[in-house]
Amino acid sequence: MAATVQQILQAKGSACHAVTPDTTVLQALHLMAEHNVSAVLVMEGERLAGIFTERDYARKVVLKGLASKDTKVGDLMTPNVLTVSPTHTVDDCMCIITNNHVRHLPVVDHGKVVGIVSIGDAVKSVMEQQQATINHLAGYIAGDLAT
Repeated sequence: MAATVQQILQAKGSACHAVTPDTTVLQALHLMAEHNVSAVLVMEGERLAGIFTERDYARKVVLKGLASKDTKVGDLMTPNVLTVSPTHTVDDCMCIITNNHVRHLPVVDHGKVVGIVSIGDAVKSVMEQQQATINHLAGYIAGDLAT
């Protein structure tokens, strides 16, 4: 059975990094670099207003010749962000990520942001599940019925 988003957040932690729409792109990039993440959530108080990613930076700042120290994240963020709940499965996340060409899914529980799941988190979870299956089958083949 596929792991849930809640299980991913328990394993990796639920910390997610956020900025406001008035944050400059340069400040957002510094925050992303400091925490080794490729996206930050854009929050207006408790409300998820959007997401700003490295891809947004490359396509909306660099390619357009904008100055990252003068440009606000709110002007370039992706609004109307796709989200998941803690009860969604990793398979659900993989489908959403693949079908919508996104790499990050904020996790929202009862209207509150409680974390973020990336494509890397989903792939890691699938790999761990596959390794557990391999170990189980290897034990079965070896005659270890306790597995």
